[in-house]
Amino acid sequence: MSDTLTEILPGTGKPITLSDRAAKRILEILAGEDEGVMLRVSVSGGGCSGFQYGFTLDDNRAADDIVVQNGRATVLIDSVSVMYLEGSEIDFVDDLIGSAFKIHNPNATASCGCGTSFSV
Repeated sequence: MSDTLTEILPGTGKPITLSDRAAKRILEILAGEDEGVMLRVSVSGGGCSGFQYGFTLDDNRAADDIVVQNGRATVLIDSVSVMYLEGSEIDFVDDLIGSAFKIHNPNATASCGCGTSFSV
């Protein structure tokens, strides 16, 4: 069993989780970065299905950010994006079409073929 810390969302009871594969990849990416840099996952309007996921590096944690951790890997999620991600798992896949972070989102009613955009 992994050392996973999940943030329970107020009023929902549906945690956002970070898989072991994603945690390992985050630590590999951040190995060359300054201390305090974390992965930020966000949701914004756009993409072919209505909303799209964003993955950026950030060293600034806002007061209303949700923090999801697995071991030493930390992900920040802004308070607006949280409502689209509740109950999701942030994962990392490495398959024939490439390597990427993938979000298994139970709130998505449809998604594009590459998995970077979705609708609710």
